[in-house]
Amino acid sequence: MKLFRLLCLVFSLLAISGPVVASPEASEPAPALRRGINILGYDPIWRDAGQGRFKEKHFRAIREAGFDFVRVNLQAFRYMNASGELDRKWLDRLDWVVRGASQAGLAVILDEHDFDTCSKDPAICRIMLGNFWKQVAPRYRASPASVMFELLNEPHDKLDADGWNQLLVEMLAIVRRTNPTRTVVIGPTRWNSADELPSLRLPDSDRNILVTFHYYEPFRFTHQGASWTAMVAVHGIPWGSDEDRARLAADFARVAAWSRANRRPVLLGEFGAYDKGGTPIALRAAYDSSVAREAEKQGLPWAYWQFDSDFVAYDIAKDEWVQPIRDALVPRP
Repeated sequence: MKLFRLLCLVFSLLAISGPVVASPEASEPAPALRRGINILGYDPIWRDAGQGRFKEKHFRAIREAGFDFVRVNLQAFRYMNASGELDRKWLDRLDWVVRGASQAGLAVILDEHDFDTCSKDPAICRIMLGNFWKQVAPRYRASPASVMFELLNEPHDKLDADGWNQLLVEMLAIVRRTNPTRTVVIGPTRWNSADELPSLRLPDSDRNILVTFHYYEPFRFTHQGASWTAMVAVHGIPWGSDEDRARLAADFARVAAWSRANRRPVLLGEFGAYDKGGTPIALRAAYDSSVAREAEKQGLPWAYWQFDSDFVAYDIAKDEWVQPIRDALVPRP
């Protein structure tokens, strides 16, 4: 492990920063996002393209279902060698994703999703996350404005407000060397909590930033039965009372007020209710619909968690949408 850290540090220190170059999209406006969905976070496609569950046709299915963007969840650290270089096959697969989504008419958020590694060891995170953006940002410098970069998903734990505010400035500077006007997505600490929006410190001169937050409240409802949480043995929690809906409205009104006060657009980057904990699908759909409509009421674009794996909106085995969830997210005319 010590050798690995040393090699990562050497690679980072030897990286030569290029000059600030005006990117081809400089005159293009940022895309007007509305309804999106998270994709590919846990698909074997990253290890072996032949084993991928997600196919090119799914980009078209997402667009035809009424979504206009995808948030691509990238756990890239495991595909770096000891020198911090990303695997060429992994990068080729990422090219395929960006190209396929764009050709289907979808905007793309490239979300670096190694939040656990980063939050446990910010020093290693600084090196690996920096190496990631030093390679990925210039790779897509000529892409249209519809391709956006999200610096890091859900910083938390040791990446507290002070630590994250320092790190995000450094990562943003890396991106800006080759993409001076591209939209960059940044959220606050504590798992991108809306409560932490006031602690987020962004460069005032950089207005090409889309702030993000995640919403899984009440957690006892959305994560009941989830094995990776303290809710694993919790079941039968309802949602939908007047009090529940009032809390949702108040939470989103507070986010919208922060957005106006700080002149920063805001994205709801994740929300949903766990699908394998025994919660009736009608109840989950009612929750998803209420969150999506409340976000839209406040002018907040949103991205549902997620297409496949868990919280699923699309049944890969049946090759069809989970209709109650799809209809809850994008109501039929």
